[in-house]
Amino acid sequence: MKTPPQNRKSPGPLWVLSILFLTALPGAAQPTGATNYPIDLPTALRLAHTQNLDVQIAREGQREAVANQQSTFEQFFPWISAGAGYHRRNGMAQAVPGGTVSQARLQSYSPGGTLTAQLDLGDAYYKSLAARQLATAAAAALQSRAQDSTLAAAQGYLDLVHAAAQVGVLEESVRLAREYQDQLHQAVAAGIAFKGDELRVQVQTRRRQLALRQAQEQQRVNSARLAQILHLDPLVELLPQELDLAPLKLIGTNSALDHLVQRALQCRSELKQRQALVSAARSAKNGALYGAAVPSLNAQAFLGGFGGGPDGGTDHFGAAQDYLFALAWRIGPGGLFDPGRVRAGAARFESARLGAQKERDQVIGEVVECQARMQSFGDQLATARENLVTAAQSLRLTQERKQFGVGIVLEDLQAQQDITQARSDYLALVAGFDKAQYALLRAVGGTVE
Repeated sequence: MKTPPQNRKSPGPLWVLSILFLTALPGAAQPTGATNYPIDLPTALRLAHTQNLDVQIAREGQREAVANQQSTFEQFFPWISAGAGYHRRNGMAQAVPGGTVSQARLQSYSPGGTLTAQLDLGDAYYKSLAARQLATAAAAALQSRAQDSTLAAAQGYLDLVHAAAQVGVLEESVRLAREYQDQLHQAVAAGIAFKGDELRVQVQTRRRQLALRQAQEQQRVNSARLAQILHLDPLVELLPQELDLAPLKLIGTNSALDHLVQRALQCRSELKQRQALVSAARSAKNGALYGAAVPSLNAQAFLGGFGGGPDGGTDHFGAAQDYLFALAWRIGPGGLFDPGRVRAGAARFESARLGAQKERDQVIGEVVECQARMQSFGDQLATARENLVTAAQSLRLTQERKQFGVGIVLEDLQAQQDITQARSDYLALVAGFDKAQYALLRAVGGTVE
């Protein structure tokens, strides 16, 4: 996992030796399936931006919100219709002027175009305000989904690296146990060792083989989970290109909590989305309260021709123009004096406002939780380093005692178990610390890169 120099702690001699040991293991990066694909962290993050289904769904949601905003803006413009009209009367008709009612057979026709504008000024204005805020909320939601997907990809990749490194540790443990078992077998054959000790070592070897197989299973599971996050074929096994699992430094472990909280409140896209939704609900509430008081404008203009007369008479055809202007107020449901609509708008606004407060509390709690977890992992890492040194020294001294013939089997087995457990604990803590770093970076609104 490549990390810029400024984002990584300077590795100590112990860690350098540990990395050399892990990368030298013969089967640490071997695939467990027939089809495999090597992947690194930058590739995983890039695929999370482009391939993740949640991001694609959020992107389409943003496009829909932008289209809806455009539709509300178009309500301020008139629409045009073109066509031809034909009218025929067979039966009684009243003459103008005079008012005489008589039998009539007549027809008329009017080809031309009609320009119509029906503008609900109040409704259109407040809807356009709400649509603009909804588009802003959709953009923030897209940003949030992208950040979530990159965080999931980063943590999924770290899980994959951890699992692969753990496989390497257990393979080394199995190798040590087998070598010791072979030595005891030769000693038993020579009559200088107890057969029960050989059987005891065999039991430990098989237990380590079981643990190794479980670790290989976990590596495959982590590969499938990462493939799901990246929307890749789950049948392809993803393999980390490196086993360089080292503590990262994305955010200072001593950063003040209040500073992190303020940064989160300013930068988190979820809070921006909530604020936009509150503004949209406020516009909808104001539209229900004040929009109906603004009159609707109706205008119509007909430009074309008009002609007709008695059956067969079409001599009186000529140009015709009709114009209509009207102002109207809607009274009742959906208009003035509709208290249910007003109360519903107020309730939606209050719900959006409370939702924003809830989101704010969740963000603060998330920052506190992530910082506590990161600091805890950092403290545990120091203990794990010391334990790794102690376990290595214990194994070395035990092997020296065995060479002089003063050691016992249980001591050697215990020393091997201690070094394996120390290495596994250290890898787990490094992976947990790095994941906590990414989680805290996401919690304060930073970009996971």
